[in-house]
Amino acid sequence: MAVIRDNRGTLLASNISNYLAGAANTTGTPIDTNELVRIVNQFLGTGEQISSDITTITNGIYKKFGAIDKVTNRTEIVTSGIWSGDEGSLTTFFTSSAQRDGATGKYYLDVYNAETSSDAAEVQFSIAYGDVNAKGAPTFDQDDASTLSTKAVYNQFKNVLLDSADPYFTVLSGPTASAAATADLTSFYVININRARYKERLDPGNIEIKLSGSLGLVTLIDNSGGTDENVTTAGRVYNLVSGSLNIGVAESASIKQYTDTFTQQGYGLFYPDMGIILLNPNALSASVDTKLMAAFDSKAGKYHQSGSTSGSLYLFDSLKKGADFQARRTENVSTSHYFVRANNREFNFSNNPTFVTGQVGQFVQPSFERDPKVYITTVGLYDDANELLAVAKTSKPIEKSFDKEVAIKVKLDF
Repeated sequence: MAVIRDNRGTLLASNISNYLAGAANTTGTPIDTNELVRIVNQFLGTGEQISSDITTITNGIYKKFGAIDKVTNRTEIVTSGIWSGDEGSLTTFFTSSAQRDGATGKYYLDVYNAETSSDAAEVQFSIAYGDVNAKGAPTFDQDDASTLSTKAVYNQFKNVLLDSADPYFTVLSGPTASAAATADLTSFYVININRARYKERLDPGNIEIKLSGSLGLVTLIDNSGGTDENVTTAGRVYNLVSGSLNIGVAESASIKQYTDTFTQQGYGLFYPDMGIILLNPNALSASVDTKLMAAFDSKAGKYHQSGSTSGSLYLFDSLKKGADFQARRTENVSTSHYFVRANNREFNFSNNPTFVTGQVGQFVQPSFERDPKVYITTVGLYDDANELLAVAKTSKPIEKSFDKEVAIKVKLDF
């Protein structure tokens, strides 16, 4: 039931009174119910309006929607897992040997959910390493063909995520239980979620990354729960902390440490609206594996390598050993609802050729003449030119006859 309050109710009453007074002052003028409906609908929102043609019966194939049959322009927030198949947890990780051994493997790695030879293999995210001073990549003096890849990666994400006045990213710094200061993040590992995976945005408070190495296992979450949002030109940004989501155990996540014990630096940053995660090499090398340390110089032919393996591959190995990367996404979905109503006198016959027989179109079953029975399986939505726009299927056939009425709600998401 719609409620019209305050001055809108007074104005509605006045408009109706004026219309009725005008009709009363003109002898023989009937009261037009359509006009009364029009006056009332001016004060009602979409989905609340009443219809003057609610008793209209159609004898044809098509039936026009009335004002009360449509509820449009609604928005719903939908959440789902980001990985292939809408999975919320990724437990197996694969890379392409061709990429790993090729030129691009020096700069970044694509991570798949299955062996790349499999038809089910899809890129889930990419890993790269960036350094503001180009450490971890040959200098021009060391290699004329160098692209200073680590500096290029740092500047690429700096241009996307930071204000032009900010020279560096910053992470938490200070005691593990109450870090309040910040430290410059001059190098980072970046996990760039594939756009097809996160669509509109990742869901803060629903991300958990397990990293395992020679020093132990660290579980990273974001600190979005109960904190004021820090909104930048790249959208929201949160700090990564050590903790647990506690899904299925408690109502909220729990934070174990804000910073690494040894370095007293934060673990990284999380940009949910951009699908980007930055990890601090200093904190990871002190808590997960020393092989994850930041590059400290530049050498000919070396691309952030420790021995013969790149740091990005070491991060991949830590993810693979941790065997659990949880994340979810949220989307704003525009929704329209259409109420398809079949009165007891409507849609009781079929256009299917098997419904009739002979040249004069006799019913196959003589009882159909006075007591037809059909089954609704499909609803088609058409525009004013009778062009089919959408088709809805019922979960099972719905019997329709002169003693049955049917109402079907069709929901369109786009």
